[in-house]
Amino acid sequence: MGSIQDSFLPGKEHPSKFTERVQDLKELGELSPHWDNLRKEVMTRYRGVIGSYQETLAELDKITDAFYDIVTVGAPAAHFQGFKCGGLQRLLFRYEAEKKSFSTAYQCIYYSPEHTAKAQEVLSTMSLLQPLITSLADQLLQAAHEHSSPGLRDALKSLSDKTEQFVHTLKDELVKSALLALHAARPGYVSKSQRQTPVQGHHPGYTGQDGDQNQSRVQGVPAHNPPTSTTESPVVCNNVEGSQTVTGGEAEQAPVKHQDSIPHHKEYDEEEWDRVWANVAKCLNCVIAMVDKLQEEDNRKQEPVPEQQLADVITSHNPGDWREQLCPVVTRLKDCVMEVMERAKRAMTFVLLQEAACSIPQGFLLQQRRDVVFSQALAALACGFVMRLYAGMEDKDFLRQLHQVGLVAQFESLLSTYSEEIGMLEDMEVGISDLQKVVFVITQAKTEERSELQPLVCGRRDHITVEVPLPQLIFQSLPEEIKEGRPLRVFPVLFNVGINEQQTIAERFGDISLQERINQRNFEILEAYYKLLSEKVPLECLPCFQTQTDIKELLETLGQNVVTKKRKNVEILWIAGTICRRLNGIRFTSCKSAKDRTSMSVTLEQCALLRDEHQLSKDFFIRALDCMRREGCRIENVQKNIRCRKYAFNMLQLMAFPKCYRPPEGTYGKVDS
Repeated sequence: MGSIQDSFLPGKEHPSKFTERVQDLKELGELSPHWDNLRKEVMTRYRGVIGSYQETLAELDKITDAFYDIVTVGAPAAHFQGFKCGGLQRLLFRYEAEKKSFSTAYQCIYYSPEHTAKAQEVLSTMSLLQPLITSLADQLLQAAHEHSSPGLRDALKSLSDKTEQFVHTLKDELVKSALLALHAARPGYVSKSQRQTPVQGHHPGYTGQDGDQNQSRVQGVPAHNPPTSTTESPVVCNNVEGSQTVTGGEAEQAPVKHQDSIPHHKEYDEEEWDRVWANVAKCLNCVIAMVDKLQEEDNRKQEPVPEQQLADVITSHNPGDWREQLCPVVTRLKDCVMEVMERAKRAMTFVLLQEAACSIPQGFLLQQRRDVVFSQALAALACGFVMRLYAGMEDKDFLRQLHQVGLVAQFESLLSTYSEEIGMLEDMEVGISDLQKVVFVITQAKTEERSELQPLVCGRRDHITVEVPLPQLIFQSLPEEIKEGRPLRVFPVLFNVGINEQQTIAERFGDISLQERINQRNFEILEAYYKLLSEKVPLECLPCFQTQTDIKELLETLGQNVVTKKRKNVEILWIAGTICRRLNGIRFTSCKSAKDRTSMSVTLEQCALLRDEHQLSKDFFIRALDCMRREGCRIENVQKNIRCRKYAFNMLQLMAFPKCYRPPEGTYGKVDS
């Protein structure tokens, strides 16, 4: 067993992201002492995280081998951090519940996970769109210089689409409220009113306004409509000169003064931001109007004219006129976009500063744990996807399913819901769920060198893209939709049934609600995938099997087993695996180490396939099963891991296993696992 290089790629991206975040915090400008102290504390924490990632990557770089012949994987979990306090699912729930009290102690503004994710999305979208808009604006000027009407139309259409997308990104209320919060954090700021008792306030950033709303009505930019819902406002620092961060003890002793989460300021024009980002749309309208004017003039010139005047028109025509007339409005558009981006970037960085300050210290550890788990899950997924892609390269129906709907990726887990393995399962649940943020894009490799065929991971945490390079001949045989770079989705599902002696204890004396909830939730995802697939792809395109059971009937049976109270109901795993194969899916099997229980499961699956699809006699089923476990590649895998050809079971443990998961005599014993 080894780690494929894909598992290192997400970790290599994170240090650079944290470095960018440190630079963004530096560029926030001058802040009051309270906020400046928090910023320094967060930057110090970021630098520590960067150092931790770099030390880990230095060790990982020593591993150079890569391979793809793997479908079994150890449970994606942060084993090095341990499971004393549970796994990710439990830790994240507890962390979000406690973060509000952290925000009070550190005198920060509490932003929900949705707000934080939105801030990251806005930052990412702006960083992509701003240089693209600049490039398209330059293309428009180049088309004007060449006096190309088709070029003008094409460039203008692309520029309009991206600019409208940019403006739409900035219309979020979070941007406006964060700008007001950042203004309140500047040195010398004193809030207009201090309330001594808890109040019900509007959403951060909104204040009631009397009088006329003078906001310009630009096409595509509606007037601002504040939300009407009310929530209890969190506490923020007064930000008077000399205010300092309150310690935990002081926060408990001192009475808390409540006020609007974003203080009002008489010198701050709350409509200024609306005017600023609306100017982008106005500038775009000016560009569109100028292009229309130039094309109308050009059309008039194309009308028949007397020959005597034609020479005068040709000699007086200057191709540079279009560029000269367009240049001022295009430059103004680029300047407005840059100004808006700089303001919004500072505002969103300030939001992330609150998240980082309130997260100290366990927030960083949780994020690192989530990165560790996700990296393992992503490595397995990328590996399985590449294998499935090569296997289905000549299957047109499979390729159609791939680009129209996507593939289901079914993870089978054999972890128990007892002791440390509960934490592993909680880690695994979050890691598999995070794979929903992953898409694959097929590209053509520059060469057929091994290094050029390695998958490349890019993007950010909430949107990961895995580029899969293929040799030229293989790439050219793909459908046009895939060759054009259409993102290919995956639908990860996880089913877990514990089979060892610890699961026996959990079923009789403990709690198996985690397993029941996971199976129920993922059954619903699998059912939704089948419904989507049946709507977009004819079911006749799916692979044929000897067993004629309808997929819909299999889903009904699976649903019944999921809700049935039955100990060690391994039929859930068998039926889920069958459905996955019938849906052209990717199969993964795991336990703690993917060595012992996993070996029992995959050999059972192989023999079941031989019996059901390849006419293996039932009389020889057990003999074939024992042979695979005694002489097959799984015992070689055990030898490679622990240098001993024995599965890590003992007789007492195996008495608690379902019979079909027990290895033959002589292949198990007390060994290190």
